Amino acid sequence: MEKYLSEAKEELKRADHLLYVSLKYTRTVDVIRNIIERLINSLELTIKDLLEHAREKKLIKEKPSNVGIMCDLIKKTFADEKIKEMVNFFLMLRKISRADYKKSSEYRRHVTMAVILDEIIINISIDKIKEYYEATADFLDYSEKIILGEKYEEY
Repeated sequence: MEKYLSEAKEELKRADHLLYVSLKYTRTVDVIRNIIERLINSLELTIKDLLEHAREKKLIKEKPSNVGIMCDLIKKTFADEKIKEMVNFFLMLRKISRADYKKSSEYRRHVTMAVILDEIIINISIDKIKEYYEATADFLDYSEKIILGEKYEEY
């Protein structure tokens, strides 16, 4: 198990550095975009490890390589609402990373990346990206407990 967890933790460390060091001094949308990419990588690796765990527990036969199929499978395999919520969050981050964006207040405290998703404007500021980071870190810890067997989970 734990095949991808260490890699996911490394991606999260990189996001942490970008958030608390690079963004503090640079305050650009490019740094925010890089943080989003690191969070996506961390979440994807965590999802892969959860599917690997499910495969080892014989809950699924094989682990797909397509991200969309992986997300559908993990939602079906795990009845846990937190996992379903984070998979939806992961898919939203992927859409954000691919969407066109606008920059505002660069080089200032209120640097913001504005993205239009499904006709809704999402403003990603320093505070919002911190929320995304914390949600990703919580999910990584939660998933680690499931994978290591510290938390009993109904599948």
